[in-house]
Amino acid sequence: MSAPRCPGRAPAFTAWLDAFFAAYYRSRPVNATFIGVHAFDDRLPDFSEQAAGDAAAETAALLATLRGLPAEPLAESEALDRRLAEGVLLIQQWEDRSVHFHRGNPCVYTGEAIFGVIALFLRPFAPLADRVEAAIARMARIPALLAQGRANVLRAPGAWIDRAIRECAGARAFLTGGVDALIREHGLVDLRLRQTAGAAAAAFAEFAHHLEVELTPRATAEYAAGGDALELLVRHGHFLDEDPRALAAAAAEELAAADGYLTAHAAEFGARTWREALAQLAGRHPTAEQYYGRYTEIWRAARAAAETHGLVTWPEFPIRYVPQPEWARGAAPHLYFLAYRSPAAFDRLPAVDYLVTPVEPGMPPEEQTRRLRAANDSVIKLNHVIHHGGLGHHVQNWHAFRAASRIGQVAAVDCASRLAMFCGGTMAEGWACYAVDLMDEIGFLEPLERYAQRHTRLRQAARTVVDVRLHLGLFTLEDAAAFYRDRAGMAPDAARAEAVKNSMFPGAALMYLAGADRIHGLRRELAARGGLDLRRFHDRFLSFGSVPVPLVAAAMRQEPAHVLSE
Repeated sequence: MSAPRCPGRAPAFTAWLDAFFAAYYRSRPVNATFIGVHAFDDRLPDFSEQAAGDAAAETAALLATLRGLPAEPLAESEALDRRLAEGVLLIQQWEDRSVHFHRGNPCVYTGEAIFGVIALFLRPFAPLADRVEAAIARMARIPALLAQGRANVLRAPGAWIDRAIRECAGARAFLTGGVDALIREHGLVDLRLRQTAGAAAAAFAEFAHHLEVELTPRATAEYAAGGDALELLVRHGHFLDEDPRALAAAAAEELAAADGYLTAHAAEFGARTWREALAQLAGRHPTAEQYYGRYTEIWRAARAAAETHGLVTWPEFPIRYVPQPEWARGAAPHLYFLAYRSPAAFDRLPAVDYLVTPVEPGMPPEEQTRRLRAANDSVIKLNHVIHHGGLGHHVQNWHAFRAASRIGQVAAVDCASRLAMFCGGTMAEGWACYAVDLMDEIGFLEPLERYAQRHTRLRQAARTVVDVRLHLGLFTLEDAAAFYRDRAGMAPDAARAEAVKNSMFPGAALMYLAGADRIHGLRRELAARGGLDLRRFHDRFLSFGSVPVPLVAAAMRQEPAHVLSE
């Protein structure tokens, strides 16, 4: 957690890691809230010239001190944390210089500002009165943060400006109608909440005007982070040995193989193309009356199947599929508003709410049908249950929060616009993708769902190709969107949104395929020794926390075979 640990055999490193986390939470107060560290709930990030300079100096000092620590006997988890922390700091130094973050991306400011407030209402980690007080304090700081955005971001890629404008619209929706809904729902009478929200909404309106009138005319088309940045992220974030170009080449081969399989087997479902075959999934959906209960019904079936086949120790970690709250509905379509957001590592609430798209009486019939088709039985099963709310992220999060690695506990927590630490990606997304494959192995997927999972594999490969080519300057943003549309079968709007997200976070899109492939590879390698027990293998694998899969694999290869045997 955020409290200092007993120094044990490595007092110098323990003290250093305490200082590392203290600096992390202090400079990233919104991340701290999402992680469950609440000492900074009244604050927002400070990107002023003075604060940014102080933060960069602190990062450099932490890195220098780490490299000068005396030799000490480190436990396995401490050795992992030492490597991971160095990578976090090296990546932070690049981000501090890069135009992809606070120096050139207006979305950094809109995302941190609005989710700094929303984070306080997503879960009841403290009495409502305390969270309202923190929200008032954070809303009062929004004008200053957005003013820093105007001062720091003098030019930006057009797609990032457009996304920031949409986020301003979402923020204003929350700060007006959303806050009104919170006031009604909870009977709040503190006039400061409405007044401060109004001032924050006005600041977002002013920032949107600045983006539209002043920044848009200076928009660029420069999205590539460059080869050096991509290499840094792959080596010191994901801890992969492969060159990014090699990763993209392997992914292109995988994409072609998946496309060939899907094309060859489309006729088995009475279709001419794989797009036609997959379109059949939308017709298999619950009725409006069955809709909410269907999530829990499939979740229970998935858990029972996993336990029957001895896949993993499935914890008592209750999840509730509930409608997206009224206060979020006007804002959510414009924001990075996740249905399943990783629970806070340190809040440990008795249950986690999974916020599903509402389908309710009084809704226009055509809209109701559209939502039911989008959240059909297979989407509920593959995405909302297995990948996110069940064996995938939810089970992995429970194990991560109890890991010995302090970085592994928190790295994959979802924050305002991305994971808390880049290094959590291959484990979080790799495991979630692997989990669906695992449920397929035990026969939990129907034939068309198994076919759809091959298409998911194709999309994972496409993400890797786009990630590398875009940031090496081999793809324009339009090329990336077209690739998703033409090769992965994504709708035009979804394809562009995915490409924009990839452009903002270099190295992140390749973590799905890289993580899942390396879990499969490790399992095959250890199974070749004979006698591998799946539950023991998966429990041990997850016990490392949200740590890069290559580092977990290296550690598990050194362990005696009998540790994972039946």
